[in-house]
Amino acid sequence: MPPAPLTHAARALRRRTKLPRSRASSSTPMLRPYKFHVGASWLAKPADSAVRKSASPFPSDTVIGRWRDKTLSSGSHASSSTGAGEDFFYIQDMRNQSGLSLGIADGVGGWVTNGVDPSRFSQALMYHGHRYAALGWPGEPEIDPTQDYEERESVEGWELLPHECMDMAHQGVLREKSVVAGSSTACILNLNAASGTLRAANLGDSGFLIIRSSQVLHRQKQQTHFFNCPKQLAKLPTFMGQHTSSMTDYASAADHYETKLRDGDLIILYSDKQVARQTDGLTDNVFNSEITAICSLVARAGGSEDQQVQTMADRMVEYARSCMNNLERVSPFEKAATREGQAWFGGKMDEYVAHLLYLFKR
Repeated sequence: MPPAPLTHAARALRRRTKLPRSRASSSTPMLRPYKFHVGASWLAKPADSAVRKSASPFPSDTVIGRWRDKTLSSGSHASSSTGAGEDFFYIQDMRNQSGLSLGIADGVGGWVTNGVDPSRFSQALMYHGHRYAALGWPGEPEIDPTQDYEERESVEGWELLPHECMDMAHQGVLREKSVVAGSSTACILNLNAASGTLRAANLGDSGFLIIRSSQVLHRQKQQTHFFNCPKQLAKLPTFMGQHTSSMTDYASAADHYETKLRDGDLIILYSDKQVARQTDGLTDNVFNSEITAICSLVARAGGSEDQQVQTMADRMVEYARSCMNNLERVSPFEKAATREGQAWFGGKMDEYVAHLLYLFKR
């Protein structure tokens, strides 16, 4: 399937920067003192009979299917061999290696009752997100002021904000005939290799943590309509229409966040099906203090930055796996349910995707 045409938003961005579509990229390499080291790990929960019955993943010979398989092939031995379940993600260098974009989508499993495979929506959303991220810049396009006007004019691309990437990815899913219906939360981060700036857009109850000096500097708040109902992007069946306000949200409702990162910061991007407005941990099964302890222990063990962040991601997923079926341990999920007047004991069976990113200033 050929790439979908740019949406009105993308065309508007091109017009805004007045950049021609046909000219080849020509820019002098700019100073980029920040380097990013990324690790990814994931865990798919065991599929029940309803999930197996409705499973109809993208075939491996389709564009999205090939991209999905390539993305999953980068996983370590700790990641689930059956994939990320209803969740998915992307890790994408932005135009001219100017930065890095990370995305994560937490698919809504309830669609299986309608005979819909929930993984199609989240995978398609991340596929289109990575396409647009590859074309955009994390900040203003890098133009060398010493160049002639004609040379500067030939620099292609546009400044792509995370919520714009989320919106265009959602529009891409709505155009996908192979996605009948579905929904997911979404979180997208763009990191600028020249300035160290992080920009984020988050819709729903996925999110991210920033750890600095073994302390949680920031944890993105989740968005919910009410208890057990996170905000989510959606594609509804044609008979339901696209304007059922109680069932779908848009990127315009996403929370925005921006900060300047420092050398040694850790960023953890995660999918998380949390049921409460506030919880105490990274996922339903792991607390903030446990997350920082895992990172500290791995860092003390040494190794290259790439090895450390991958090991951190693997250890978090492995620890979450061990906590899921533990009825003796008070989990973040149990505390959240108690605050909402619901009875729950121990951990929660679920799927997890964790990205670990280490920022290094050269």
